[in-house]
Amino acid sequence: MQDSKIRNIVIVGGGTAGWMVAAALSKLIKDKDITIRLVESEAIGTVGVGEATIPHIQYFNQLLGLNEDEFVRKTNATFKLGIEFVNWGNLGESYIHPFGDYGIPMDGLRFHQMWHRYNRMGKAKAVDDYCLPILAAREGKFQRPDMRYKNSPLKSITYAFQFDASLYAQFMREFAQARGVKRIEGRITHADQNAQTGHIESVTLESGDLYKGDLFIDCSGFRGLLIEQTLKTGYLDWSAYLPCDRAVARASTSEGPPPPYTRATAKDAGWQWRIPLQSRNGNGHVYCSNYMSDAQALDSLNKDIEGEPISEPNFLRFKTGMRKKPWNKNVVSLGLSAGFLEPLESTSIHLIQTAVARLMANFPDKNFAQTNIDYYNERTLAEYQQVRDFLILHYCATEREDTPFWKYCKYMEIPQTLKKRIALYKDNARLYRHDNEIFGETSWFAVMHGQGLSPKSYHPLADSTNEEDLITRMTELETVTQACLSQMPTHQDFIAHFCKADL
Repeated sequence: MQDSKIRNIVIVGGGTAGWMVAAALSKLIKDKDITIRLVESEAIGTVGVGEATIPHIQYFNQLLGLNEDEFVRKTNATFKLGIEFVNWGNLGESYIHPFGDYGIPMDGLRFHQMWHRYNRMGKAKAVDDYCLPILAAREGKFQRPDMRYKNSPLKSITYAFQFDASLYAQFMREFAQARGVKRIEGRITHADQNAQTGHIESVTLESGDLYKGDLFIDCSGFRGLLIEQTLKTGYLDWSAYLPCDRAVARASTSEGPPPPYTRATAKDAGWQWRIPLQSRNGNGHVYCSNYMSDAQALDSLNKDIEGEPISEPNFLRFKTGMRKKPWNKNVVSLGLSAGFLEPLESTSIHLIQTAVARLMANFPDKNFAQTNIDYYNERTLAEYQQVRDFLILHYCATEREDTPFWKYCKYMEIPQTLKKRIALYKDNARLYRHDNEIFGETSWFAVMHGQGLSPKSYHPLADSTNEEDLITRMTELETVTQACLSQMPTHQDFIAHFCKADL
């Protein structure tokens, strides 16, 4: 009987994606007969701009059994309560997309429905005043959830991290190698395919060394060494919806205590990020080359950078979209090899994480059942499309027409799936979460409301609540939120006490 068991897994490329999947597989695969190798070359640089995350990364950390304080110390990390968006709806405006909820559900309805009714009554404060993560972010405060409180916003604090991508990759590498992953140094020159099936059988390095594999995981970045250069998989181009195709990144000195949030500032032909770490800031300018040159982009970045630059500018080119088949034959692509959705909502690392989970759920044998591969690809496409639509919302839900870029974004054609979401909200503030997608109702509300989309009405059942009861509950909620805020330590003090970086 032919042996159909996967015995050799070869990961092509290191960086964040390669070492994340290596760490996860080293933890999840208990079979000692399975060998995991990672091939990377020190001569090939990594992109290293994905320094911000969303809260789902905590599940990955828990899966690996990481000590959070150690993780924060070793990656020069800070905590993140949300993302501030500046100048997206109109020049001079800003809002925060929080990771935690606004208020609490009332009488079976999401809080924002009740707030819309309260606002029509002329009594509501700004919706931010009912959201502890937003208030804490603006005041530079942070703490982990405090489980001693039963019905307090302090119990449900949700957060992510901002960290040094290169240190994170190193942290994952140490974890994986300690659990048996073998690292191979060298540049791959070519891959050999089976003449009948087209499957990859081996990769050969410049040194002449050859490494056979049953399952190959392509983490080679934008090049897509196996998934594209060898298998010619093809690419779904979404640049008509998300036209930015360039970025320039550089680090700068810190100016004061690090705030517990990432900032994305809309500019003439794109946007600029600021990611505060314990010892420095990560900065970058994402832009569209149809409307701005590389020199103009760098000048714009340097003009608005906080602190003094401490690294040379790193220019990147990309095309927003994804592979037509993220899993093709015996090659699974992860990270930038699988696709690229710009870092506006810090989803890059999460998409690696969910890809690993899908791979484990559909882990193959040597027969590589097409049903499993098709299902993996269908769910990956659905996830990328949902994230794509959420990112497009930031661009199309704008009133800006002050530059050709923003005029294009305001009037561009958008996917029908996004049109339907916007229409539902504009009619009566209804929002839905589909297929356990990454971004829920709170996230969609934050961007729609933050960028000026106003519903004609609200859920009719919101009127069922007694007016005096609504006033009392809203007043109490505001008071409790402010009381919780006053108890929280500063972000800087929290880090100094628990997890100051070893620098």
